[in-house]
Amino acid sequence: MAGTRVSDVLRARHGVGVRRLFPGPVGYLSLLRSPFVLRLLAGTLIGRLPTGMGLLAVPLVLRHARASYGLVGLASGALAISAAVGGPLLGRLVDRIGQPRVLLPTAVLAGGGFLLIGAAPHSPPVVLTGAVLAGAATPPLEPCLRVLWPHIVAPDLVEKAYAMDSGAQELIFIGAPLIVTGMVALASPASALWLAALLGLLGVLVVATAPPSRNYRAPERSADWLGPLRSRGLVVLFAGLIGTGGAIGSLNVLVVRYAEQHRVPAGAGGLLALNAAGALCGAVGYGLIRWTMSMRARALLLAAGLMTSYAMVGLRPAPSAMAVLMVVTGLFLAPMLTVSFVLVDRLAPPGTITEAFAWLVTVFTTGSAVGAAVVGVLLDRAAPVWASSCGGIATAATVVVLLVGRRTLVGGEAAAVEPAG
Repeated sequence: MAGTRVSDVLRARHGVGVRRLFPGPVGYLSLLRSPFVLRLLAGTLIGRLPTGMGLLAVPLVLRHARASYGLVGLASGALAISAAVGGPLLGRLVDRIGQPRVLLPTAVLAGGGFLLIGAAPHSPPVVLTGAVLAGAATPPLEPCLRVLWPHIVAPDLVEKAYAMDSGAQELIFIGAPLIVTGMVALASPASALWLAALLGLLGVLVVATAPPSRNYRAPERSADWLGPLRSRGLVVLFAGLIGTGGAIGSLNVLVVRYAEQHRVPAGAGGLLALNAAGALCGAVGYGLIRWTMSMRARALLLAAGLMTSYAMVGLRPAPSAMAVLMVVTGLFLAPMLTVSFVLVDRLAPPGTITEAFAWLVTVFTTGSAVGAAVVGVLLDRAAPVWASSCGGIATAATVVVLLVGRRTLVGGEAAAVEPAG
């Protein structure tokens, strides 16, 4: 399949560590100088801003219109669930007909969904229709970019590109709330949705008109309706990553309660910003390390690091220690995402790579939603210690699944590459 090298699998089969790819910062400079890298990365980040903006702007618009909290919850849930369901379907469509034919129409439809919510926040049917449309038609820019990395950078820079990708996405979670806050202060909550629709279309235009996106063609795939899920290795990986997503979702809720109880000066937003900063540093650091262990060993090591750091978060230490732990959890998260990207690229059957990356997004989104919901219920109805333990338990589940299924990951990776040789 595209971007997979037989030599990687041969090393894995014989127990040899992955080749030392990265000479240091020079690798990042070479990567950024590669044709189309900055254009595609910037376009993807711009086009994905509406996803982060919608999570905050939709509730603000509805509350500004004095909608009930029930409608706010329904609309937010519809937005998230429809995006999780629509992602793999759009990814499969990209594998069949190409990127521009999917990206451009979905940008228009998703933007239309945001416009519906902004235009009629007093009408529940219109709001829910707009939320479903904006979610289900979210342009699959994430998987489209990750499919292109092996085609636009040198083979020894592909993994570094994935590391840069995983770190750069933190800019969305930092920038999107700031943009929404600025639009609310300058104009109105609805203006944030207008801007989200515009940014989504702009980002897609930047990506879809680039030659790598226009020229990409997925290999011919089988008629199996399971698509990438027929790879047992991918199923094991996705099952493990549900726990990682659950930990992220639990943390997003937990820090709100923690900031309230400990009167953290910067509040929950400050703690989450530290987490994002840690992820940025972790992504850069991962690319600078001269790794010699196998990809599966790295996944287990990083998952164990996440488990340990989230378990320590569950102890609810003093604010200064909690601030450090926010950075540490991010340091492990971005490299874990990078390893996951590489494994998806290697494990996906031919012709299903875009859909496979879309499934990865869906897995994290679903896990995060479940984790947030569980912690919210526990904070209301149980002892705080149970809510605080959710992140550690969820990441422990990731470790267990990856450990039990490690042989399947190896076999699935080899099977995915052999046809290309």
